[in-house]
Amino acid sequence: MIKPVRDAFNEAFSPESYRAFLAKVETDYPNQLDFRVAETPIFVPKVLTDKLLLACDDIIAVVTRDDFKALTDKAIPTEQRVPNEDGHTQFMAVDFAVCIDEQGELTPQLIEFQGFPSLYCFQPYLASLFRSLYPIPKNLSHLFTVADNAAYLDQLRQMIVGDCQPEEVILLEIYPEKQKTRIDFVLAEKYLGIPAVCISKIKKDGRKLFYEKDGRLIQIRRIYNRLIFDDLQNYPDLQTDFHLTDDVDVDWVGHPNWFFRISKYTLPLLRSPYVPASYYLSDLSSYPKDLENYVLKPLFSFAGSGVKLNITAEDLDAIPLHQRDGYLLQKKVKYEPVIQSPDGLVKCEIRMLFIWPKEDKRPTLLTNLSRLSRGEMIGVNFNKNKDWVGGSVCFFEK
Repeated sequence: MIKPVRDAFNEAFSPESYRAFLAKVETDYPNQLDFRVAETPIFVPKVLTDKLLLACDDIIAVVTRDDFKALTDKAIPTEQRVPNEDGHTQFMAVDFAVCIDEQGELTPQLIEFQGFPSLYCFQPYLASLFRSLYPIPKNLSHLFTVADNAAYLDQLRQMIVGDCQPEEVILLEIYPEKQKTRIDFVLAEKYLGIPAVCISKIKKDGRKLFYEKDGRLIQIRRIYNRLIFDDLQNYPDLQTDFHLTDDVDVDWVGHPNWFFRISKYTLPLLRSPYVPASYYLSDLSSYPKDLENYVLKPLFSFAGSGVKLNITAEDLDAIPLHQRDGYLLQKKVKYEPVIQSPDGLVKCEIRMLFIWPKEDKRPTLLTNLSRLSRGEMIGVNFNKNKDWVGGSVCFFEK
Protein backbone atom coordinates (compact mmCIF):
# COMPACT_ATOMS: atom_id res chain seq x y z
CA MET A 1 0.00 0.00 0.00
CA ILE A 2 3.10 2.23 0.17
CA LYS A 3 4.25 1.72 -3.40
CA PRO A 4 8.02 2.42 -3.10
CA VAL A 5 8.27 0.16 -0.06
CA ARG A 6 6.19 -2.55 -1.71
CA ASP A 7 8.26 -2.40 -4.88
CA ALA A 8 11.51 -2.71 -2.90
CA PHE A 9 10.18 -5.65 -0.90
CA ASN A 10 8.89 -7.50 -3.95
CA GLU A 11 12.19 -6.93 -5.73
CA ALA A 12 14.04 -8.49 -2.79
CA PHE A 13 11.56 -11.34 -2.41
CA SER A 14 12.06 -14.78 -3.92
CA PRO A 15 10.73 -18.27 -3.18
CA GLU A 16 14.22 -19.02 -1.82
CA SER A 17 14.07 -16.10 0.61
CA TYR A 18 10.67 -17.27 1.84
CA ARG A 19 12.03 -20.78 2.39
CA ALA A 20 14.93 -19.23 4.33
CA PHE A 21 12.39 -17.27 6.37
CA LEU A 22 10.49 -20.45 7.31
CA ALA A 23 13.73 -22.34 7.92
CA LYS A 24 14.79 -19.68 10.43
CA VAL A 25 11.51 -20.12 12.34
CA GLU A 26 12.00 -23.90 12.32
CA THR A 27 15.57 -23.53 13.58
CA ASP A 28 14.53 -21.16 16.35
CA TYR A 29 11.41 -23.09 17.40
CA PRO A 30 11.36 -26.62 15.92
CA ASN A 31 7.91 -28.02 15.09
CA GLN A 32 6.11 -25.08 16.73
CA LEU A 33 4.82 -23.10 13.72
CA ASP A 34 1.51 -24.76 12.82
CA PHE A 35 -0.23 -22.06 10.78
CA ARG A 36 0.65 -20.38 7.52
CA VAL A 37 2.68 -17.20 7.73
CA ALA A 38 2.31 -15.03 4.64
CA GLU A 39 5.25 -14.21 2.42
CA THR A 40 5.02 -10.51 3.15
CA PRO A 41 4.21 -7.93 5.81
CA ILE A 42 1.75 -5.14 5.04
CA PHE A 43 2.98 -1.57 4.64
CA VAL A 44 0.28 0.81 5.87
CA PRO A 45 0.32 4.44 4.64
CA LYS A 46 -0.36 7.32 7.02
CA VAL A 47 -3.83 8.03 5.58
CA LEU A 48 -4.98 4.54 6.58
CA THR A 49 -3.04 4.54 9.87
CA ASP A 50 -4.84 7.73 10.92
CA LYS A 51 -8.25 6.28 10.07
CA LEU A 52 -7.50 3.09 11.98
CA LEU A 53 -6.63 5.15 15.05
CA LEU A 54 -9.86 7.17 14.72
CA ALA A 55 -11.87 3.97 14.35
CA CYS A 56 -10.26 2.53 17.48
CA ASP A 57 -11.08 5.72 19.40
CA ASP A 58 -14.75 5.35 18.41
CA ILE A 59 -14.76 1.80 19.79
CA ILE A 60 -12.90 2.72 22.98
CA ALA A 61 -15.52 5.39 23.65
CA VAL A 62 -18.09 2.60 23.95
CA VAL A 63 -16.11 -0.01 25.93
CA THR A 64 -15.11 2.64 28.50
CA ARG A 65 -18.72 3.71 29.13
CA ASP A 66 -19.86 3.42 32.76
CA ASP A 67 -22.81 1.25 31.69
CA PHE A 68 -20.84 -1.06 29.35
CA LYS A 69 -21.05 -4.03 31.70
CA ALA A 70 -24.79 -3.57 32.10
CA LEU A 71 -25.23 -3.38 28.32
CA THR A 72 -23.31 -6.62 27.76
CA ASP A 73 -24.42 -8.70 30.73
CA LYS A 74 -26.64 -10.93 28.60
CA ALA A 75 -23.64 -11.82 26.43
CA ILE A 76 -22.38 -14.27 29.06
CA PRO A 77 -24.09 -17.68 28.99
CA THR A 78 -25.34 -18.47 32.50
CA GLU A 79 -23.58 -21.82 32.66
CA GLN A 80 -20.28 -20.25 31.52
CA ARG A 81 -20.16 -17.24 33.83
CA VAL A 82 -16.90 -17.19 35.79
CA PRO A 83 -16.77 -15.62 39.31
CA ASN A 84 -14.56 -12.71 40.39
CA GLU A 85 -14.85 -10.65 37.20
CA ASP A 86 -12.83 -7.45 37.15
CA GLY A 87 -13.72 -3.96 35.95
CA HIS A 88 -12.57 -4.33 32.33
CA THR A 89 -10.75 -6.63 29.95
CA GLN A 90 -6.95 -6.70 29.90
CA PHE A 91 -6.80 -7.51 26.18
CA MET A 92 -8.59 -6.11 23.17
CA ALA A 93 -8.09 -7.23 19.57
CA VAL A 94 -9.89 -5.17 16.91
CA ASP A 95 -10.18 -6.54 13.35
CA PHE A 96 -10.59 -4.27 10.33
CA ALA A 97 -11.00 -5.11 6.66
CA VAL A 98 -9.03 -2.84 4.33
CA CYS A 99 -11.50 -1.31 1.87
CA ILE A 100 -11.85 1.56 -0.59
CA ASP A 101 -14.36 4.34 0.14
CA GLU A 102 -16.51 6.32 -2.31
CA GLN A 103 -13.67 8.81 -2.80
CA GLY A 104 -11.32 6.01 -3.82
CA GLU A 105 -9.29 6.24 -0.58
CA LEU A 106 -8.20 3.38 1.65
CA THR A 107 -10.50 2.99 4.63
CA PRO A 108 -10.93 0.46 7.46
CA GLN A 109 -14.20 -1.30 8.21
CA LEU A 110 -14.65 -3.18 11.47
CA ILE A 111 -15.21 -6.91 11.11
CA GLU A 112 -15.23 -7.96 14.76
CA PHE A 113 -13.34 -7.53 17.98
CA GLN A 114 -12.43 -9.60 21.00
CA GLY A 115 -11.76 -9.10 24.69
CA PHE A 116 -9.27 -11.93 24.51
CA PRO A 117 -5.53 -12.35 23.87
CA SER A 118 -4.14 -12.84 20.39
CA LEU A 119 -0.55 -13.59 19.28
CA TYR A 120 0.97 -10.95 21.54
CA CYS A 121 4.32 -12.74 21.86
CA PHE A 122 4.69 -14.04 18.29
CA GLN A 123 4.18 -10.64 16.63
CA PRO A 124 7.38 -8.92 17.85
CA TYR A 125 9.38 -12.00 16.83
CA LEU A 126 7.72 -12.03 13.39
CA ALA A 127 8.35 -8.31 12.82
CA SER A 128 12.02 -8.68 13.73
CA LEU A 129 12.39 -11.66 11.42
CA PHE A 130 10.96 -9.73 8.45
CA ARG A 131 13.31 -6.83 9.19
CA SER A 132 16.31 -9.14 9.34
CA LEU A 133 15.66 -10.59 5.88
CA TYR A 134 14.07 -7.79 3.83
CA PRO A 135 14.47 -4.03 3.24
CA ILE A 136 11.95 -2.34 5.55
CA PRO A 137 12.41 1.42 6.16
CA LYS A 138 13.19 2.48 9.72
CA ASN A 139 10.42 5.10 9.65
CA LEU A 140 7.81 2.31 9.53
CA SER A 141 6.96 0.50 12.76
CA HIS A 142 4.89 -2.47 13.91
CA LEU A 143 4.56 -0.79 17.32
CA PHE A 144 2.54 2.01 18.90
CA THR A 145 3.26 3.99 22.10
CA VAL A 146 6.49 2.05 22.74
CA ALA A 147 9.88 2.49 21.09
CA ASP A 148 11.01 -1.09 20.53
CA ASN A 149 10.31 -4.75 21.25
CA ALA A 150 12.09 -4.60 24.61
CA ALA A 151 9.77 -1.82 25.81
CA TYR A 152 6.78 -3.67 24.36
CA LEU A 153 7.64 -6.90 26.19
CA ASP A 154 8.22 -4.94 29.40
CA GLN A 155 4.65 -3.61 29.15
CA LEU A 156 3.33 -7.15 28.67
CA ARG A 157 5.44 -8.44 31.56
CA GLN A 158 4.20 -5.74 33.93
CA MET A 159 0.57 -6.59 33.15
CA ILE A 160 0.76 -10.40 32.93
CA VAL A 161 3.43 -11.24 35.52
CA GLY A 162 3.18 -8.12 37.67
CA ASP A 163 4.63 -8.57 41.16
CA CYS A 164 4.44 -12.38 41.02
CA GLN A 165 7.32 -14.74 40.38
CA PRO A 166 7.04 -15.93 36.75
CA GLU A 167 6.56 -19.56 37.85
CA GLU A 168 3.51 -18.46 39.88
CA VAL A 169 1.85 -17.31 36.64
CA ILE A 170 0.61 -19.77 34.03
CA LEU A 171 -0.71 -19.54 30.50
CA LEU A 172 -3.88 -21.62 30.67
CA GLU A 173 -4.91 -23.76 27.69
CA ILE A 174 -6.16 -27.22 26.87
CA TYR A 175 -3.39 -29.45 25.49
CA PRO A 176 -1.23 -26.39 24.70
CA GLU A 177 1.34 -28.53 22.90
CA LYS A 178 -1.33 -29.43 20.30
CA GLN A 179 -2.72 -25.94 19.66
CA LYS A 180 -2.04 -24.30 16.29
CA THR A 181 -0.93 -21.14 18.11
CA ARG A 182 1.56 -23.02 20.33
CA ILE A 183 4.53 -21.03 18.98
CA ASP A 184 3.04 -18.02 20.78
CA PHE A 185 2.94 -20.01 24.03
CA VAL A 186 6.59 -21.02 23.62
CA LEU A 187 7.52 -17.38 23.06
CA ALA A 188 5.47 -16.32 26.10
CA GLU A 189 7.61 -18.65 28.20
CA LYS A 190 10.81 -17.33 26.60
CA TYR A 191 9.93 -13.66 26.97
CA LEU A 192 7.92 -13.67 30.20
CA GLY A 193 9.05 -16.85 31.95
CA ILE A 194 5.54 -18.25 32.27
CA PRO A 195 4.74 -21.89 31.38
CA ALA A 196 1.77 -23.07 29.34
CA VAL A 197 -0.24 -25.47 31.49
CA CYS A 198 -3.13 -27.70 30.44
CA ILE A 199 -6.27 -27.35 32.54
CA SER A 200 -6.16 -31.12 33.11
CA LYS A 201 -2.81 -30.71 34.94
CA ILE A 202 -4.10 -28.23 37.51
CA LYS A 203 -4.68 -29.46 41.07
CA LYS A 204 -7.22 -27.78 43.33
CA ASP A 205 -7.12 -27.52 47.12
CA GLY A 206 -10.03 -25.49 48.43
CA ARG A 207 -9.83 -22.16 46.62
CA LYS A 208 -6.15 -22.57 45.76
CA LEU A 209 -4.75 -23.91 42.49
CA PHE A 210 -1.44 -25.68 41.92
CA TYR A 211 0.59 -27.23 39.12
CA GLU A 212 3.60 -29.50 39.23
CA LYS A 213 7.03 -28.42 38.00
CA ASP A 214 10.24 -30.41 38.46
CA GLY A 215 8.58 -32.51 41.14
CA ARG A 216 7.36 -29.44 43.07
CA LEU A 217 3.79 -28.25 43.57
CA ILE A 218 3.65 -24.54 42.79
CA GLN A 219 0.70 -22.37 43.73
CA ILE A 220 -0.87 -20.52 40.81
CA ARG A 221 -1.41 -16.88 41.74
CA ARG A 222 -2.20 -15.49 38.31
CA ILE A 223 -3.69 -16.98 35.12
CA TYR A 224 -2.97 -15.60 31.65
CA ASN A 225 -6.06 -17.12 30.09
CA ARG A 226 -5.95 -18.51 26.54
CA LEU A 227 -8.71 -21.08 27.05
CA ILE A 228 -12.27 -20.65 25.76
CA PHE A 229 -15.34 -22.70 26.55
CA ASP A 230 -15.86 -23.71 22.90
CA ASP A 231 -12.56 -25.62 23.01
CA LEU A 232 -13.49 -27.35 26.26
CA GLN A 233 -16.72 -28.59 24.68
CA ASN A 234 -14.62 -30.46 22.10
CA TYR A 235 -13.42 -32.70 24.94
CA PRO A 236 -16.59 -33.83 26.75
CA ASP A 237 -14.78 -36.70 28.51
CA LEU A 238 -11.90 -34.58 29.82
CA GLN A 239 -11.42 -35.09 33.55
CA THR A 240 -10.25 -31.99 35.44
CA ASP A 241 -9.83 -31.09 39.09
CA PHE A 242 -10.41 -27.43 38.24
CA HIS A 243 -13.27 -25.99 36.20
CA LEU A 244 -13.28 -22.48 34.73
CA THR A 245 -16.46 -21.59 36.61
CA ASP A 246 -14.98 -22.50 40.03
CA ASP A 247 -14.60 -19.72 42.61
CA VAL A 248 -10.84 -19.79 43.15
CA ASP A 249 -8.16 -17.58 44.64
CA VAL A 250 -6.36 -16.44 41.48
CA ASP A 251 -5.91 -13.18 39.62
CA TRP A 252 -7.19 -13.52 36.06
CA VAL A 253 -5.24 -11.66 33.37
CA GLY A 254 -7.91 -11.76 30.74
CA HIS A 255 -10.97 -12.83 32.74
CA PRO A 256 -13.03 -15.38 30.74
CA ASN A 257 -16.22 -13.30 30.93
CA TRP A 258 -14.66 -10.62 28.71
CA PHE A 259 -14.44 -13.09 25.83
CA PHE A 260 -18.23 -12.83 25.68
CA ARG A 261 -18.71 -9.16 26.58
CA ILE A 262 -16.29 -7.84 23.94
CA SER A 263 -17.23 -9.88 20.91
CA LYS A 264 -19.68 -9.84 18.01
CA TYR A 265 -22.29 -9.24 20.73
CA THR A 266 -20.96 -5.69 21.12
CA LEU A 267 -21.11 -4.68 17.45
CA PRO A 268 -24.71 -3.31 17.47
CA LEU A 269 -23.68 -0.91 20.26
CA LEU A 270 -21.11 0.81 18.05
CA ARG A 271 -21.68 3.86 15.85
CA SER A 272 -18.87 5.03 13.59
CA PRO A 273 -18.11 5.63 9.90
CA TYR A 274 -15.73 2.68 10.27
CA VAL A 275 -18.29 0.25 11.70
CA PRO A 276 -20.81 -1.39 9.34
CA ALA A 277 -24.43 -1.46 10.53
CA SER A 278 -25.12 -4.44 12.79
CA TYR A 279 -28.33 -5.72 14.41
CA TYR A 280 -29.33 -8.47 16.80
CA LEU A 281 -31.65 -10.66 14.75
CA SER A 282 -34.02 -10.82 17.73
CA ASP A 283 -34.44 -7.01 17.64
CA LEU A 284 -35.68 -6.88 14.03
CA SER A 285 -39.42 -6.77 13.36
CA SER A 286 -38.63 -6.52 9.63
CA TYR A 287 -35.54 -7.21 7.56
CA PRO A 288 -33.45 -4.66 5.62
CA LYS A 289 -34.72 -4.28 2.06
CA ASP A 290 -31.22 -4.87 0.69
CA LEU A 291 -30.74 -8.18 2.52
CA GLU A 292 -28.29 -9.30 -0.16
CA ASN A 293 -25.88 -6.76 1.33
CA TYR A 294 -25.88 -8.40 4.76
CA VAL A 295 -24.17 -11.39 6.34
CA LEU A 296 -25.52 -13.60 9.13
CA LYS A 297 -23.16 -14.48 11.99
CA PRO A 298 -23.69 -16.64 15.07
CA LEU A 299 -22.87 -14.47 18.09
CA PHE A 300 -21.05 -17.22 19.94
CA SER A 301 -18.65 -18.71 17.42
CA PHE A 302 -15.19 -17.89 16.18
CA ALA A 303 -12.82 -18.39 13.21
CA GLY A 304 -15.67 -17.84 10.74
CA SER A 305 -17.68 -20.82 11.99
CA GLY A 306 -21.37 -20.71 11.00
CA VAL A 307 -21.15 -17.47 9.01
CA LYS A 308 -23.60 -17.26 6.06
CA LEU A 309 -22.56 -14.85 3.33
CA ASN A 310 -25.62 -15.11 1.08
CA ILE A 311 -28.92 -14.99 2.93
CA THR A 312 -32.61 -14.62 2.11
CA ALA A 313 -35.65 -13.72 4.19
CA GLU A 314 -36.55 -17.42 4.10
CA ASP A 315 -33.20 -18.28 5.71
CA LEU A 316 -33.89 -15.86 8.54
CA ASP A 317 -37.52 -16.97 8.95
CA ALA A 318 -36.27 -20.53 9.41
CA ILE A 319 -34.38 -19.59 12.60
CA PRO A 320 -36.66 -20.37 15.59
CA LEU A 321 -37.71 -17.36 17.67
CA HIS A 322 -36.01 -18.70 20.81
CA GLN A 323 -32.66 -18.88 18.94
CA ARG A 324 -32.71 -15.45 17.29
CA ASP A 325 -30.89 -13.73 20.13
CA GLY A 326 -27.88 -15.86 19.17
CA TYR A 327 -27.49 -14.26 15.72
CA LEU A 328 -26.17 -11.02 14.33
CA LEU A 329 -27.11 -9.43 11.02
CA GLN A 330 -24.21 -7.31 9.77
CA LYS A 331 -23.81 -5.24 6.63
CA LYS A 332 -21.34 -6.84 4.27
CA VAL A 333 -17.89 -5.39 3.97
CA LYS A 334 -16.12 -5.45 0.62
CA TYR A 335 -12.47 -6.22 1.08
CA GLU A 336 -10.42 -4.44 -1.55
CA PRO A 337 -7.42 -6.33 -2.96
CA VAL A 338 -4.61 -3.85 -2.27
CA ILE A 339 -1.47 -5.90 -1.62
CA GLN A 340 0.62 -6.38 -4.75
CA SER A 341 1.90 -9.95 -4.96
CA PRO A 342 4.02 -11.31 -7.84
CA ASP A 343 0.85 -12.54 -9.58
CA GLY A 344 -1.95 -10.16 -8.66
CA LEU A 345 -3.59 -8.27 -5.81
CA VAL A 346 -4.42 -9.77 -2.41
CA LYS A 347 -6.96 -8.77 0.25
CA CYS A 348 -6.01 -8.11 3.85
CA GLU A 349 -7.28 -7.59 7.37
CA ILE A 350 -5.57 -5.63 10.15
CA ARG A 351 -5.93 -6.53 13.83
CA MET A 352 -5.02 -3.77 16.27
CA LEU A 353 -3.76 -5.23 19.57
CA PHE A 354 -4.38 -3.40 22.85
CA ILE A 355 -3.55 -4.07 26.47
CA TRP A 356 -5.53 -2.60 29.35
CA PRO A 357 -3.82 -2.88 32.75
CA LYS A 358 -6.34 -3.02 35.58
CA GLU A 359 -5.38 0.37 37.01
CA ASP A 360 -5.63 2.18 33.64
CA LYS A 361 -8.71 4.15 32.58
CA ARG A 362 -8.52 3.11 28.92
CA PRO A 363 -6.78 0.55 26.72
CA THR A 364 -3.37 1.21 25.15
CA LEU A 365 -2.57 0.23 21.56
CA LEU A 366 0.76 -1.61 21.38
CA THR A 367 1.07 -3.65 18.19
CA ASN A 368 -0.83 -5.44 15.45
CA LEU A 369 -1.45 -8.59 13.49
CA SER A 370 -2.50 -8.92 9.87
CA ARG A 371 -3.93 -11.61 7.63
CA LEU A 372 -3.80 -11.87 3.85
CA SER A 373 -6.40 -13.67 1.77
CA ARG A 374 -7.25 -14.63 -1.78
CA GLY A 375 -10.44 -16.43 -0.72
CA GLU A 376 -14.02 -15.29 -0.23
CA MET A 377 -13.33 -14.87 3.47
CA ILE A 378 -10.23 -14.35 5.61
CA GLY A 379 -9.27 -17.62 7.24
CA VAL A 380 -7.45 -20.89 6.74
CA ASN A 381 -10.38 -22.80 5.24
CA PHE A 382 -10.81 -20.22 2.48
CA ASN A 383 -7.14 -20.04 1.49
CA LYS A 384 -5.97 -23.62 1.20
CA ASN A 385 -3.26 -24.31 -1.40
CA LYS A 386 -2.72 -20.58 -2.06
CA ASP A 387 0.39 -18.45 -1.65
CA TRP A 388 0.79 -14.89 -0.36
CA VAL A 389 -1.91 -15.63 2.22
CA GLY A 390 -1.89 -16.24 5.98
CA GLY A 391 -0.84 -14.45 9.12
CA SER A 392 1.57 -11.53 9.05
CA VAL A 393 2.33 -8.15 10.61
CA CYS A 394 1.88 -4.51 9.54
CA PHE A 395 4.51 -1.80 9.45
CA PHE A 396 2.79 1.57 9.84
CA GLU A 397 3.69 4.97 8.47
CA LYS A 398 3.19 7.34 11.41
